[in-house]
Amino acid sequence: MHDKDIKLAVFDCDGTIVDSQHSIVHSMHAAFAKYGLDKPSRDAIRRVVGLPLAQTFSILAPGEGPDLHDELRQAYSDSWQDLHATEGLSEPLYPGLVEALDALDAEGWLLGVATGKSHRGLVRTLEKHGLSDRFVTLQTSDRARGKPHPEMLLKAMNETGAMAPDTVMIGDTTYDIEMSVNAKVRAIGVAWGYHKVEELLASGAEVVLNDFSELPSMLDQEMEMGK
Repeated sequence: MHDKDIKLAVFDCDGTIVDSQHSIVHSMHAAFAKYGLDKPSRDAIRRVVGLPLAQTFSILAPGEGPDLHDELRQAYSDSWQDLHATEGLSEPLYPGLVEALDALDAEGWLLGVATGKSHRGLVRTLEKHGLSDRFVTLQTSDRARGKPHPEMLLKAMNETGAMAPDTVMIGDTTYDIEMSVNAKVRAIGVAWGYHKVEELLASGAEVVLNDFSELPSMLDQEMEMGK
């Protein structure tokens, strides 16, 4: 059952909550090197952050077949796990996130995450930063169809009882924004992530934040506009 009094803010993870590009690029390059393939550029890798892993390799290695794509995906995951095991994983929080979450909590917002990460990877990231108890719904691309399909947002709303007009998605890529449009949910972009501001606006973002400190007041404005 959905409740019009529930307000839900759903965040992307990589490029929105944490800056994981260094570790993502490292693991991508390790996977391609293992199979003797030319390494994709940092920019090319940033372009596919947020998509399900299986899809990223079909984009980054379009001339290869599905079997090699699967092997690349496994090699990427192995490299990521190695970084985690050796404490070499770099996923710093973006400045102002915790303060923004505190403000939203105080204003009665429910908080969620919708990400291209695996559930295990997302849980590890949240635990590392002491954020495990901040989000009431966690949606990942290994438990739902990946972005820009709306399933993760639809599941988040079903789990929390939120209605689409009272739900907002905050993300840094066009895939986040397109998912929001497909779910008929408001979309707020962030300028510090992996896609350009003009791309986010063109994809349907109602506004793009320059800093997390802008988020609480921006969400108040978005809700007022929807009344």
